Amino acid sequence: MKSIFDPDRRNSIAAGCRVADPLPGDRRYHHPDFDKKGLEGWRAVHHEAALSQTAWKAERERAVRMGLPGAESIEDRGISTFARGELPHYAGINTFLKAPYVENVRDAGKYDAAILGAPFDGGTTFRPGTRFGPQAIRRISALYTPYNFEIGVDLREQMTMCDLGDVFTIPANLEKTFDQISRAVAHVFSQGALPIILGGDHSIGFPTMRGIAQCTSRRVGIIHFDRHADIQEKDLDERMHTTPWFHATNLPNVPASNLVQIGIGGWQVPREAVAVARERDTTIITMSDVEKLGIDKVAEIALEIAWKNADAVYMSFDIDSVDCGFVPGTGWPEPGGFLPREALGLVGRVAKEGLCGMEIVEVSPPYDTSDITALFATRVIVDALGAIVANGKLGAYKPVIDQPVAF
Repeated sequence: MKSIFDPDRRNSIAAGCRVADPLPGDRRYHHPDFDKKGLEGWRAVHHEAALSQTAWKAERERAVRMGLPGAESIEDRGISTFARGELPHYAGINTFLKAPYVENVRDAGKYDAAILGAPFDGGTTFRPGTRFGPQAIRRISALYTPYNFEIGVDLREQMTMCDLGDVFTIPANLEKTFDQISRAVAHVFSQGALPIILGGDHSIGFPTMRGIAQCTSRRVGIIHFDRHADIQEKDLDERMHTTPWFHATNLPNVPASNLVQIGIGGWQVPREAVAVARERDTTIITMSDVEKLGIDKVAEIALEIAWKNADAVYMSFDIDSVDCGFVPGTGWPEPGGFLPREALGLVGRVAKEGLCGMEIVEVSPPYDTSDITALFATRVIVDALGAIVANGKLGAYKPVIDQPVAF
């Protein structure tokens, strides 16, 4: 039986004319051995049935209890009069992912993870605006649910998370702001919650790392996503957003040998930073390296170096590591960075081994379009959390907290 791809039949169809209808009984077999059970989609559909709905049911019950039962005309009796919890996505108070706002920060330890904003752009050297990053990330995070189809996790069911609000930063003073951020992060980490910091410019990388490092005698590695090296000692005579890793790797338990920087390159890397990277022998993986090696290999290298003789790893994700065509809302946009899918693939692969904290920085809403930069920042956080949960690494860092602080 001849198909429409048979040369004899193709030659019988005049150029520019409609392709002839297939002959009766003709069939096209592109994948004769195809089995849909081999698809990730099939696996994900069936895996969802095993996930609990206990927390979701409890949230709906609480919404009705706290927000009054809905009007008599409402058929779904899980809908309350006042919006409480996840639904509707367009309403409610904007905490991250509609997580409960915890006003008493001494309760942070009751949760697996805690969101804290660091609204600061006093360290920017070109376009300010990142002080509004935490607000923007929280606002657009309402678009998401806690469930990821492909990863097969439901954060609401498999972990607890709160939003502690923002650190009280001091707009005109870098050092006082750094002290505030270090104190906040140290408090959260000492309580045992995973600190997730919403920046803010990248100068906050030093005080966040300092806050974690002071709570442990153990060695901590850093995986840093960026287009810029951010490792010079000073910029404009201050510790600006181009300097965090110089000062972080001066900490006794955060050696430069465990610093991995991924995505560095382009026309915005100061030579002062390159000299320090050479002197301290950090590991820099450029976008060309990513292209040549592939995502899996780059993740393998990053994990091997960051974890070598280390007991915990911190992740710092600068939003400008992604090509600026996808994330325009940032202070130092640089073409040629990651495609979104590449960045998310790497984040998931490095987070699956566990993190002791993470930050997302350089989201600058005044330059954003349709919140797409803030949305990507949200996606980085939830993908990292999803990988941690899916691989059973939630809270794996807690044994390293051997010098907790109390304020």
